[in-house]
Amino acid sequence: MWLRRIGKWGFRLGLSLVILASAFLAWSSRRPFPGVSGTLTVSGLNGPVEVVRDGAGVPHIYATTPHDLFLAQGFVHAQDRFWQMDTWRHIGAGRLSEMFGESQLETDVFLRTMGWYPLAERQYESSTGESRLLLDAYAEGVNQYIGDRSEAMLGLEYTVLGLINRGYEIEPWHPADTLVWGKVMAWELRSNLEEEIDRALALGSLTPAELEALYPPYPPDHPLIVGANRPHIPGETTNPAPISGLVGLFESANANFESIDVWAPGGTSSIGSNSWVVGPAMSDTGTALLANDPHLAIQMPSIWYQNALHCEPKTDACPYSVGGFSFAGLPGVIIGHNDDIAWGFTNLAPDVADLFIEKINPDNPNQYEFEGAWLDMDVRTETIVTPAGPIEATIRATHHGPIVSDAYGRLGDFGTQSGIDVPSEYALALQWVALEETNSLSTTIRSLNLASNFEEFREALRTFDVPSQNVVYADTSGNIGYQAPGLIPIRQAGNGRSPVPGWTGEYEWTGFISFDDLPTAFNPSEGYIVTANNPVTDGSFPYLLTTDWNYGHRADRIDQLLREAEPVSPDDMASIQNDGFDPVGEMLVPHLMSVQTNDDAEKLAIDLVAAWDLQTGSDSPAAAIMAATWQELLANTYADHLPEELAPSGGGRWFRVTELILAEPDHWLWDHADTDVREDRDAIISESFSKAVAYLVDSLGENPSNWAWGELHGATFENQTLGQSGVAPIELLFNRGPQAVGGGGDLVTATAWDATNGFGVTWVPSMRMVIDMGDLDSAITVHTTGQSGHAFHEHYDDLIEPWANGEYYPMWWERESVIANAASTLRLLPAG
Repeated sequence: MWLRRIGKWGFRLGLSLVILASAFLAWSSRRPFPGVSGTLTVSGLNGPVEVVRDGAGVPHIYATTPHDLFLAQGFVHAQDRFWQMDTWRHIGAGRLSEMFGESQLETDVFLRTMGWYPLAERQYESSTGESRLLLDAYAEGVNQYIGDRSEAMLGLEYTVLGLINRGYEIEPWHPADTLVWGKVMAWELRSNLEEEIDRALALGSLTPAELEALYPPYPPDHPLIVGANRPHIPGETTNPAPISGLVGLFESANANFESIDVWAPGGTSSIGSNSWVVGPAMSDTGTALLANDPHLAIQMPSIWYQNALHCEPKTDACPYSVGGFSFAGLPGVIIGHNDDIAWGFTNLAPDVADLFIEKINPDNPNQYEFEGAWLDMDVRTETIVTPAGPIEATIRATHHGPIVSDAYGRLGDFGTQSGIDVPSEYALALQWVALEETNSLSTTIRSLNLASNFEEFREALRTFDVPSQNVVYADTSGNIGYQAPGLIPIRQAGNGRSPVPGWTGEYEWTGFISFDDLPTAFNPSEGYIVTANNPVTDGSFPYLLTTDWNYGHRADRIDQLLREAEPVSPDDMASIQNDGFDPVGEMLVPHLMSVQTNDDAEKLAIDLVAAWDLQTGSDSPAAAIMAATWQELLANTYADHLPEELAPSGGGRWFRVTELILAEPDHWLWDHADTDVREDRDAIISESFSKAVAYLVDSLGENPSNWAWGELHGATFENQTLGQSGVAPIELLFNRGPQAVGGGGDLVTATAWDATNGFGVTWVPSMRMVIDMGDLDSAITVHTTGQSGHAFHEHYDDLIEPWANGEYYPMWWERESVIANAASTLRLLPAG
């Protein structure tokens, strides 16, 4: 009896604890929710500011001076996203250990090696005039919000962090915290560093000729952005072939790159973005139209924060009226429109980084050879603060850049293969334009926000040094245009495809392509411009941009759909953004029709694929069959010819390689390297299909008609920090999903997945935007999660389902429309 009584009391106690814990969680999660209605006094303001939030939680800020406008933007960003901002600045500064402990020490060491934050500090120190005013005003606004609030009032994450790191204290916001994010984004949108290392590692098991089969030329029938012929690769100079003796060095550099990619993922040419503009002669509105959907790593909250900034009244002294998408932490609007023009970005991805193999002095590890002389490295000591105490790290750099590897050893047969003297010790240095003294992203964005015509648009982009982008343009006068900005190096020799000797002086950068020589277009005769990370120029362009372009499957599909839709409507633009046509299905379906089988599930699967419209909707059985077959085909065809770490993950390059070898049934890549049997194309396709169907039966049930692509292809939005803690209850607080989605890697609706790691979504269209320049109030958009960074807030995850379903909401522009659709209004008043 007493045991039963204790059991009842234990149950009641446990239930009470659960109720109390739930009540505490509910209270803790709501504490950081900002006030969005009523009146607040904010020191530093010169006059009143009005913040009108619409039904999506988008703030429309109205102020009488630039100072007040950008102070209010900083205040609002901090209201909704301060944890995200705080994390981002710790990434840029290499101070993650202060927040998350010694587990991040190696990442911090490499981030300090890159030296982003000192560069940001120097950018701020050199800033002047209006640019400095806006940086200062923005920082002032952030600090006004966080200054008198406890950590727990700034984000639920701080409450959880306090359980493991009670000593963490939030510091005031500094303008360098704003500027360093430009360096982090440059890393995410970097060019072909991984391809350089991958090619070097692959040569340990492939001949140079075999390797080139895995990096085929750009398809001749796919479009260029401003050219008509093949992409240009000038000159015949090539880099010396890397060799197997360098494997440890390359693997070490790769590991260092991957440590940053956990926090700022990027560096793969198989992802990208879409943007296009349509001129009045081709649109059904008789006006210019613009569409943009940048593809970035999936995360929670969204990387974007939507806002509109209005001077009221708009005058020469206060000239801003601009709306669109910003990064929390940066003043201004990155992508969007003002009263006169609109613009959108995709990654140009030029080759702006080279890896140099440095010859190290065996008697002095802080010296390296260059052109026959020993030079002293730049050596500095960095102190990294952790909860357990400070730790010192030594950072070394040559004139090329920081040492990004810690591997030393013999160069093996490098001398035999390249004809260059063999150094006894070596290291790998990174030369990258983002490590140069460049103009700040903030400077460019301010000028872009104020531009009123194509000439001013181009002039604004003259200072856009890094990361280089394809920037499309449309204006209210019916003009469309394009500009490629950025610092793109000119090499004395080589083509940037692989690491090069640093000690010879042969492969030095000799300067940068002049802005006036970079590709541009204005009102082209075609009546439209498409950019989707495809090559920009034809053979008439005299400079090397890169040899690692995206292979143009998205660009080709968008080009086709635009021509089919003419005259193009804004609704057509949105429909194209959500197109899920699968080029893999297009090339593999005819071959699957030849598969012979007696298995009932396989027969039905073949019937489903035969009737497929090649669209990858989340409810499509055929899309699931094709994805699983593609995954198996990649593994069966390529993986056993490559080192494990280079197994194909999918994407446009593998589309093209497969398309080419499908025409050769006995190509060497079809043969399994580890069997005595000579396999051919048909055998590998049949094997891959059978394995795929077996997997799907096991995962989704015995009836292929009931399979759905979205059941495999889920978008899980993870908080970049505590959402990846490995502690399930904590992750449940901050993560959302999986959300079933359609699409796939290098499709127009580019919900990418990694074929080496299941079907979960890794990269997404981070936002979608369509603008009719004849009616700015009719612009539509959506982004991935929601405006708020506060878990359990109504705007934390309210956009996930509309985004997944291809839905949009209005980008209200006219003040009357903003007021008519207001959900809340907050007035910020100056003190006193």
